[in-house]
Amino acid sequence: MAVEDNSPVSEWYKGKVIFITGGSGFMGKVMVEKLLYSCSDLKCIYLLLRSKRGKSPNQRIQDFWKLPMFERLRKTYPTAIKKIIPLTGDLHSENLGLNEGDLKLLINECNIVFHMGATLKLEAKLNDAIEQNTGGTSRVIDVSRKMKNLLAFLHFSTAFCSADIDVFEERVYESQDSPREVLEVTKWLNPQALEIATPSIISPHPNTYTYSKRLAESLVADEKDNFPVCIIRPAIVIPSVSEPVPGWVDSLNGPIGLLVGAGKGVIRSMHCKGENTGQFVPVDYAINASICIAYLVGTNQTGRKDVPVYNLTTSSAVSITYREILDKGRSLVRDNPFEMQIWYPDGDIRSSKFVHNIYSFFYHWLPAILIDFLMIIFRQKTFMIRIQKKIYDGLELLEFFSVREWIFKSEYFLGIADKLNQNDREKFPMIKTPDLTDYMRNAILGTRQYCLKEDLSSLDRCRKKQKLMYLIHKASVYTFYYYIFYLLSCIFPPAKLAFDGMKTCFTYVPVVGYIFAN
Repeated sequence: MAVEDNSPVSEWYKGKVIFITGGSGFMGKVMVEKLLYSCSDLKCIYLLLRSKRGKSPNQRIQDFWKLPMFERLRKTYPTAIKKIIPLTGDLHSENLGLNEGDLKLLINECNIVFHMGATLKLEAKLNDAIEQNTGGTSRVIDVSRKMKNLLAFLHFSTAFCSADIDVFEERVYESQDSPREVLEVTKWLNPQALEIATPSIISPHPNTYTYSKRLAESLVADEKDNFPVCIIRPAIVIPSVSEPVPGWVDSLNGPIGLLVGAGKGVIRSMHCKGENTGQFVPVDYAINASICIAYLVGTNQTGRKDVPVYNLTTSSAVSITYREILDKGRSLVRDNPFEMQIWYPDGDIRSSKFVHNIYSFFYHWLPAILIDFLMIIFRQKTFMIRIQKKIYDGLELLEFFSVREWIFKSEYFLGIADKLNQNDREKFPMIKTPDLTDYMRNAILGTRQYCLKEDLSSLDRCRKKQKLMYLIHKASVYTFYYYIFYLLSCIFPPAKLAFDGMKTCFTYVPVVGYIFAN
């Protein structure tokens, strides 16, 4: 596939050597696919990979190539896989664990670095988060500093790395702690003491993830006089709008995990302020922006004297609240149900923590206890309380973000398109507003196919099952309220009069009347 005419971005990538960390992740694979598809005259892409689950880096790349997301590349440019070259190593080792030959290759050939490798676990222990996100960044910087032909170094951070700041601008915020000192402390302090000290160390950050990413930004900013650096801050990354396929997602992190949990009837309540604006960016928009930003950095077109920072969030251009997302998503999930539903998907968000806790007890914990009790009776292995514990812990971690609202300044991100010609704006879309209904339907179907491996041919069967689930759900709810009202009538005489009147009315309802009459 030849480089298209009049595409300065694609032309700039011609003959370039690219090094990517985190290339096996959700964003990383989309980055690799888009580079090979739209900048196909690049020389090669080096991926930092380690052996995993008994598979070598080469075997893992062969597995990537078979994924649906690479289908258009397999058809239009079938030899592109030869340009993906794995380098065995990891972020935990000096020189990234590279052998001498691979290290020399990078030092002599690499032109562009996309540092995307990180642990995304909000619940990660401090030493793990610091070692991976801060220490890993330090080691990538050490290798990059030796590169002889480096044109652009892009570090992928997060839009929430300074969650204590209400109005978040596109600039580097000074960290209260020295990254190097924190790295040393986490090495010599014993794990028990470190766990006790973690809340005071990371304060005011809500978790170790955002804290470690903010420290990593400081390390990158310190290199601005040594080589061309840039910081990319994606918001919550969600399924693709159109590339490589509509609705592409292969990770259950973030909102997709919530979507699946709610769609299967496991998550029925969440503490969240529905009026707050969601901070999202589709994965293809984030990758398109990053590819173009590398071009701007490499050609000195950022217009910045300080470290270029880009907040990749579309909220300033496309504003949508959590309530709007929930209402639309709930309707579409019911139209396109998941397999293995354990309850009818009727979950909701509650702005009051007290109200959420009440719903959580009756809709999460009580059913889990009953199901596990039945499993014990039938001498089966229990599982629901364990699942609900994980859900509870996950929702608690997300609560900091779901009940707060930030203002993200993204003028530099939104201004990228102004520095591109019309051909590149169409080739690398990043701020187009998709139709919400079509987008969310594609996201749900994409989650179904690519994350859960559920074939679309099962949709009709799942819809029929969901109708039965709906009847069971309604019967359970009405039965619950009936007995609550009955208990109240036994305690309060006025309630008894109302209860007797209700029973009289129900006797005129077919089937229900027969039950009450007997």
